[in-house]
Amino acid sequence: MPPGPLMIIGGAEDKLRRRTILKDFVARSGGPEARIAVVPTASSLGPEVVEVYDALFRREGAADVVAIRPQSRDDAHDPDLVTRLGDVTGIFMTGGNQLKLSAIVCGTPLGDEIVAAHTRGVVVAGTSAGASIQSSHMVAFGGPGSTPKQRMTQVAAGLGLLESSVIDQHFDQRNRYGRLLMIVSQSPQLLGIGVDEDTAAIVETVPAALPGGDDHEVLRVLGRGAVTIMDPARITTNAFEAKRSTAILASGVVLHVLPEGSSFDLTTRTLVPHAATVDPTEAAEMAEAGQDLRQLARDIAAADADPTTLKRRLARSRATK
Repeated sequence: MPPGPLMIIGGAEDKLRRRTILKDFVARSGGPEARIAVVPTASSLGPEVVEVYDALFRREGAADVVAIRPQSRDDAHDPDLVTRLGDVTGIFMTGGNQLKLSAIVCGTPLGDEIVAAHTRGVVVAGTSAGASIQSSHMVAFGGPGSTPKQRMTQVAAGLGLLESSVIDQHFDQRNRYGRLLMIVSQSPQLLGIGVDEDTAAIVETVPAALPGGDDHEVLRVLGRGAVTIMDPARITTNAFEAKRSTAILASGVVLHVLPEGSSFDLTTRTLVPHAATVDPTEAAEMAEAGQDLRQLARDIAAADADPTTLKRRLARSRATK
């Protein structure tokens, strides 16, 4: 069985109107059979954050919602808490302080169980802080800005559900281009992924097309914003020698800005071509034109191509439409 989907949400997902992303999460988790675990550890709010998501997920048809909220690393070692993840079909990590979430969960039995659940096919979603922690490397904190500067952010370890990557959220809304570019300049083996608000990067494993081939991880974009990908594989940079908070040289980074409906192969680091779409009205007009042409060809073949006859026939055809 392939790993479950990852839903990396850039924060501020719509909770009041269409709820597109939350609907998709519940559907992927099993719809009316969904049993969802909410992990609100990153949040500074109390039980109300769980109550909000409990109401939202049940409104979308989920059968059950359970709260799993470790407040310390000791809590994250509690076998009873870990066991509660054993039969869930979806895991949702809320927003808040991602460094707090990482410090409490990563490297504990609870964190290991989240990874194991993903491996056995459970959907793992997270918004804001819950998005950042899904990558192998995580933005701990840092300031905004478009220009990458030395020391403008710090990195911590994430859960590693998405390997060789670093994820940032609220990306366009909080102008986080510079800090993500700083990280990939310092660590060019990482793929930088920035996710806008009310937008999800959905990562699924696609089986190999041919026997013996490799599976691919494919990212698809859902929501009203975009996902920005920075590929620094061929970067030229001076990050290793830039001083204090000076600007960093970053040349040759391949940039991909992906709106809703776009797909990106994370394994090959290439855009997946869009499937061709046909406007229904245009298709109907083309079909109608094709019928007229076929009739004209038959008339010519039957030596019935008198201009007056054709003119009357076309006039009758238009009158009946």
